[in-house]
Amino acid sequence: MNKRELGQSGLMVSEIGLGCMSLPTNQHEAKLIVDAAIEQGITYFDTADLYDKGENEVVVGHALKGKRQDIILASKVGNKWKEDGSGWTWDSSKSYIISQIKESLSRLQTDYLDLYQLHGGTMEDDLEEALDAFESLKKEGLIRAYGISSIRPNVIDRFLREGNASSVMMQYSMLDRRPEEWFEMIGSHGASVVTRGSLAKGLLTKDALKRAEKADGYGEYCKEALIDTLSQLTQNTQNLHSSALAFVFQHDKVSAILAGASSANQLEETMKAYHQPISGEQLAHLKQYLRADIYTDHRL
Repeated sequence: MNKRELGQSGLMVSEIGLGCMSLPTNQHEAKLIVDAAIEQGITYFDTADLYDKGENEVVVGHALKGKRQDIILASKVGNKWKEDGSGWTWDSSKSYIISQIKESLSRLQTDYLDLYQLHGGTMEDDLEEALDAFESLKKEGLIRAYGISSIRPNVIDRFLREGNASSVMMQYSMLDRRPEEWFEMIGSHGASVVTRGSLAKGLLTKDALKRAEKADGYGEYCKEALIDTLSQLTQNTQNLHSSALAFVFQHDKVSAILAGASSANQLEETMKAYHQPISGEQLAHLKQYLRADIYTDHRL
């Protein structure tokens, strides 16, 4: 497994990371997937205190017990569950971030996080306070680096400009190319991109057309446009799954793709696709079938 540096943090992450949100809540079943990931060379694991109301962190902590020194562990903060469990509210205050790192570390059975991310963000946030929290946690040795998970360019730019973030997590795939126009801005601040949704809910796998028939479009693609695009892609590549991953990795601002997996078999399919070589010429050929012009709204 190749590794890339996370921004300028000095942290080297496996190009494929395990997005842990899809892990089963059963600890035994989750551990089977995590063990399979480690066997495949994955060293980067990402969770959040929001997932399963904190239980996902518990599951991840149990699965990684005894392996902490060999992996890069990331979590997120900012979403506060309501007491009745009916939903969550946003809290980026210093006091909340400081209190939640302790909860996450306890659930994850570790003394520190390699990466701690603000799980969202708005232009109304007291950003100075939030950044002070992350910087304080770095000084205490409770985190090694911090970042943000967002698709809002104005929020991302502000966070990077005023702080020392190492990463930006955002949705990016062949079917959602909005982030491409922000890559240079992110890189100029010394940060890199961690992508999620790079298989577009399975639309960029061997089951592409079957999934498209059942879907009501995807993002800016109506159903008809989605089916037409995927038909063109599948006809012009031997392995759409591999091409989807390679398409993301061709950008040097990308450090890793977070792949979700609810089973070891699902993870194995992604790893097979990762190891299938796709040339730059093939990617250039496929690009003609993709739409970039539809993403013109900068208000996201």
